[in-house]
Amino acid sequence: MITDVVLKEKQTDQNLNDFSFEDIGDDHLFTGIETPMKKDAFKISDEKKKEKIAGLFKEIMNVMGLDLTDDSLQGTPQRVAKMYIDEIFSGLNPANKPKVALFENKYKYNQMLVEKNITFYSNCEHHFVPIIGKAHVAYISSGKVIGLSKLNRIVQYYAKRPQVQERLTNQIAEELKGVLGTEDVAVIIDAKHLCVSSRGVKDNTSATVTSYFGGKFNTQEKIVELQNTLNY
Repeated sequence: MITDVVLKEKQTDQNLNDFSFEDIGDDHLFTGIETPMKKDAFKISDEKKKEKIAGLFKEIMNVMGLDLTDDSLQGTPQRVAKMYIDEIFSGLNPANKPKVALFENKYKYNQMLVEKNITFYSNCEHHFVPIIGKAHVAYISSGKVIGLSKLNRIVQYYAKRPQVQERLTNQIAEELKGVLGTEDVAVIIDAKHLCVSSRGVKDNTSATVTSYFGGKFNTQEKIVELQNTLNY
């Protein structure tokens, strides 16, 4: 008799075009622009989530053979739970989405505005290890402007969740387009993935670059202008 677990694994393998998870290995899967979430993801409170995560992580540590009576390890399950919910995965909760105020473009500035070298820390959704990088975002005002710090906060919000870099790039771009009311948006992300450098192939020198060029930025002239600005 085939168990439910095996059936689920077989069904999942079919969704991967008949490749198994081991066949896929470290290859980059990208299922869509939306972060995969359960419909009842926020049915329980953050405090309850932290309580559950602490219990589950304690079990993981037990299975690994760690001595949870040691002074250094006793509080680790609670620390990890708090870190997951309140910090590194806080971007999963829409309640934490930054509130953005727009202002009239009274300076009549109609050239591109670039916020570069926005440092972010995310986590690979395949191995739950860090992605460390810099984001560069740019836009051309359609009549409204946004506070500079809000550009950073939008990047951080989408970075603070299990991520794939392609999705992160598109999510930031789509958010900026919606907030600013313009297609004239560009996003470039340059990041190192610890799932590549600290495990697997263990390549510590490579980096991954992704980009989104919308509206007026999707021309050779504007792309070159943006690249020259970033290289200053």
